[in-house]
Amino acid sequence: MIPDARIAVIGLGLMGGSLARALSSRGARVLGYDRQWGHLDAAVREGVVHEELDAQLAGLDTADVVVLALPAEVARELMPRIADRIGAARLVMDLASTKRGTVAAAEAAGIGSRYVGAHPLTGSHRAGWGASRASLFEDARVFLCPTSSTTAEALRLAESFWRSLRAGVEVLDAETHDEEMAWRSHLPHMVSSALAVSLHEADVRRSVLGPGGRDMTRLAGGSPAMWLGIAEENSAAIQGALLAYEGHIRALREALARDDSTTVRDFLTTGCAWFDGDPGAPLTRSMPRA
Repeated sequence: MIPDARIAVIGLGLMGGSLARALSSRGARVLGYDRQWGHLDAAVREGVVHEELDAQLAGLDTADVVVLALPAEVARELMPRIADRIGAARLVMDLASTKRGTVAAAEAAGIGSRYVGAHPLTGSHRAGWGASRASLFEDARVFLCPTSSTTAEALRLAESFWRSLRAGVEVLDAETHDEEMAWRSHLPHMVSSALAVSLHEADVRRSVLGPGGRDMTRLAGGSPAMWLGIAEENSAAIQGALLAYEGHIRALREALARDDSTTVRDFLTTGCAWFDGDPGAPLTRSMPRA
């Protein structure tokens, strides 16, 4: 569906910028806006964005697809504003990492029938237009979260959209999505940040870590503002995941304190078995049908 389509991308940071690049390279007409003028200017100069949208989003009504590449709280606030400006757009999506709030906001704004929440499980610890790349979504897993009123046509269009970018898609409800992301994405980031804070307090610089330590702390380099928003949006589920993690860390510390090598060995063996037992599940390139 991408060739010749008019697709508006609001927000041209890592996610939105990468999406704009991927769409433009596939023949779409990209309409773009970012409140950071430098991002929008660079996207226009590089020929990625073909039409600029202003702060009032004038011209948004000419888009076939509208994508809000914004933090969840910003996307929620924007939905009532765009509800009467999206014209005959066939599909509206956001790319935020949490979905309960944006799905509810889309319904409340009256655009639920055309809305599908999308969360590409990909990214980088770097941010901004300069970090974007056209290949970001290739072989990525994209979760699609419809509202209770999303039409079958809008859902099919969302599937086609992401598969045309060589991504795999999975459909699930927003509540399940947020609960699963607490484990799949949010817990790893919080653990990486906790490790970074511990190393900082021990006066251990990242530059002196080995490859494993650098891998473990890479996620801590993510945007604090973005991750604060995620933590607030998905607080209850993240707390549950952290509580389980704390239990394992405490059990390991206590086993070491009592020289319990059997428990330590079992701990390490279980972790290794988890690592070796699922080398990489295949992507789902078509959506399961009910």
